[in-house]
Amino acid sequence: MAGVRAAQKEKTRRALIQAAMNQLSAEHGYASLSLREVAREAGIAPTSFYRHFQNMEELGLTLVDEGGLTLRQLLRQSRQQIAKGGSIIRASVTTFMEFVINNTAIFRLLLQEKSGNSRDFRLAVTREVEHFTAELVDYLVDEQQFDRELAELQADAIVRIVFSAGADALDADAKERQRLTEQTIAQLRVVARGAEATRQVAKTRESAAL
Repeated sequence: MAGVRAAQKEKTRRALIQAAMNQLSAEHGYASLSLREVAREAGIAPTSFYRHFQNMEELGLTLVDEGGLTLRQLLRQSRQQIAKGGSIIRASVTTFMEFVINNTAIFRLLLQEKSGNSRDFRLAVTREVEHFTAELVDYLVDEQQFDRELAELQADAIVRIVFSAGADALDADAKERQRLTEQTIAQLRVVARGAEATRQVAKTRESAAL
């Protein structure tokens, strides 16, 4: 019986999360969402909301956390597939753009709350971006043997470029999204070539100093 109740509680919790996502749009940010409307769409009484979340802010922070986790998992999978051959940059950008299109509400939430009024939201979004960047730094260090300082510079540039492209892709049609994808791939290749050139200069200087 306890297992059935736990499963039902999780089902209702997921329904609340989905209801909140369904109501997010370019015109309606998270701050404009109503607890009553979210509960109604989830099929529960407003008072039952508090069995799952303390308030609307906690629900929003859960959306931020889940969105960041989903994105990182997708990009990990794309990097793992590169072992079979292919371009890490193309695979990563394509995966990122697919995430933006398939999770428009979540990505819009990340963008809106990054500079929103809630300090907790801003910190949560910053934390997710930092997780995203840190995983990329580790990849550049472990798989491509960059020193950490150069990897951090490269990762920061990459994250800024792809998030900006994602924002532009939100309201774009399929043709424009494809153009943005190819442009982003080209930009990241420039960044990668610049990082590699910087690494080679550093090696040359080290060799000359010996």
